[in-house]
Amino acid sequence: MPPASETVDVERLFARGRARAPIAPSLREVGVEGIAGIAFLAVSLTMAIVFSSPRSLDPYPLAVLVGAYVIVCRAKFDFADGYTVPTELVLVPMLFLLPTPLVPLVVSFSWALGRLADYASGATSVRRALQVFGDCWHAVGPALVVVVAGAQVFAWDRWPVYLLALLAQFGFDLASTALRIWLIEGIVPRLELRQIAPVYALDGALAPVGLIVTSAAIGLGPWVCLLVLPLAAVLAVLSRERQRRIDQALELSEAYQGTAMLLGDVVEADDAYTGSHSRGVVELSLAVADRLGLDSRQRRNVEFAALLHDVGKIAVPKEIINKAGPLDEEEWRLMHRHTIEGETMLKRVGGVLADVGRIVRSSHEHYDGSGYPDGLAGEEIPIEARIVTCCDAFSAMTTTRSYRKAMPLEEALAELRACAGTQFDPSVAEALGDIGGGFG
Repeated sequence: MPPASETVDVERLFARGRARAPIAPSLREVGVEGIAGIAFLAVSLTMAIVFSSPRSLDPYPLAVLVGAYVIVCRAKFDFADGYTVPTELVLVPMLFLLPTPLVPLVVSFSWALGRLADYASGATSVRRALQVFGDCWHAVGPALVVVVAGAQVFAWDRWPVYLLALLAQFGFDLASTALRIWLIEGIVPRLELRQIAPVYALDGALAPVGLIVTSAAIGLGPWVCLLVLPLAAVLAVLSRERQRRIDQALELSEAYQGTAMLLGDVVEADDAYTGSHSRGVVELSLAVADRLGLDSRQRRNVEFAALLHDVGKIAVPKEIINKAGPLDEEEWRLMHRHTIEGETMLKRVGGVLADVGRIVRSSHEHYDGSGYPDGLAGEEIPIEARIVTCCDAFSAMTTTRSYRKAMPLEEALAELRACAGTQFDPSVAEALGDIGGGFG
């Protein structure tokens, strides 16, 4: 099962990336990016010195390709907490119209020019300029493959080499990106691969276009490379539309989160114990969700459902909630309706919280079907509800109530194990038992 550090909400990554760009980097970031940039320059300069090329550095194709690269850089697509640009349209022609060993250095220069507008506008902190060189490792892989394979002169029958060059581009980029993010933020490479895969799909789709442009430019002249600019303009429009959708999604997510927190505050104001208990259940539930490797959507639902699983108690009379003794049959009937009332309240909000309402309704179902209100059993109960059920009970056992003292931690863990398979999902109980000692 993946550890907690692997379970990262994509929306939060987008939000973090947006918030971080204009802020000066930490010393750790500066150190990691500095090392990555120096290593890139060392490798690129070594390639430029050691390897020869059948072409000289002609100012005309250099100016055309650098200009095209700078323009293409403006079509920026956000992903996770970073971004990508469709530079494949120009990178491929660079490999065959310029001296191939010099291409990584030309790419880094072009990339820096393309980011000047971001630095000038404050969208990106100028102190992040070091990141430019670390971001250009993707150019080293294909240039190295083309040079070593002796394929610097373009020919269609050398397509296996070009395919290998594309794979090398992905490999160098993934290795440098994943290593930097791991060293800076502690996010493991496996998660980074899942987030960055769409970037490589875009590059793979554009690589054949780059080869076609290269073939035409060799016959007609470097100016042909400028014909990719209308396509880059279309991609820029699409990227802006995508950014607007992401912004709207982030705003909506924040609105739902704010509503959930507000309802949580209402629960706490209505009954202090219920509110503090719910926040304790959130902590436990998120730890179990991470332990079980739930995806970001499920994890979000767990968080909201754990916070709001008792929101329906607002509709239960206070004398029942605070009764210092056992409830009678009628009082239990009213109490058992609180999950239904909670679902009803959240459905009125709609959207994400309507989905959470279904989990809230099931948060007192038992794994063997003996719970309420619907008598669901096993997999019929949403996994998020099974987690909240188990963590809710464990929190209740280890918390002092008006009618009993808190149970010692060891006894609560023993009760957890004893009820696995009846009240609780065995896998959830096992995960909570593994981490429960840390909440004692």
